[in-house]
Amino acid sequence: MLAIGLSAVAGAVLVLWYLTFARYNRQLAARILGRVQMAWRGRVTGTRWAGSSQLYVGLQVPFSIFRRTRVTMRLLPRPVPTNWVLSVLRKQRETITFEADLDQAPSFNLEIHHHRWSGRSPKATRSQDWTLSHPGPIVLTTREDWDADHNPMIHALLASRERAFLSVRFCPESPHFSATLPLESVPDQDAAAEVLGSLRELAAGARARGTSTP
Repeated sequence: MLAIGLSAVAGAVLVLWYLTFARYNRQLAARILGRVQMAWRGRVTGTRWAGSSQLYVGLQVPFSIFRRTRVTMRLLPRPVPTNWVLSVLRKQRETITFEADLDQAPSFNLEIHHHRWSGRSPKATRSQDWTLSHPGPIVLTTREDWDADHNPMIHALLASRERAFLSVRFCPESPHFSATLPLESVPDQDAAAEVLGSLRELAAGARARGTSTP
């Protein structure tokens, strides 16, 4: 009987945990979406939850350069304790991804990823033993005529470092453009407006770089 009672209590605790944190995730997503919607003067055309930690939002924005826009929010899996613990141990980040088709499809593929690496030598224990290096962008390309110094998208991305884009992607196929940022990049409506400005600069850079009729 004691074992049955403990199982019932554990089950009730897990149900309460799930309901509490599922509600927390939905409220968090609603706050972020409200900031984005107000800053971008957008109209929500549809929402869909995938589980309790991923939200897809169709968003119509009054900018001709963007078509069929979608915002995806990936939150920590708080409602499931084991998944939450694993995500914390893996240092998983909550993100927001903006996807859209452009008014003209890019004629090229480009993927930009933002990574930071750090290393430590077992023999270097004092701060004066460290040598710090701050390299510029590393570009891997299959094109012989690619010129980073004259690429407006790269300049726009470097100018937007404070927005901490995790990845940016251009593609001739739909969606033509996507950009992922940490969720903390939109703490308020002003920050959401700045993100939109950066996205528009990147999209305009793709247009300046070269387009083709979709």
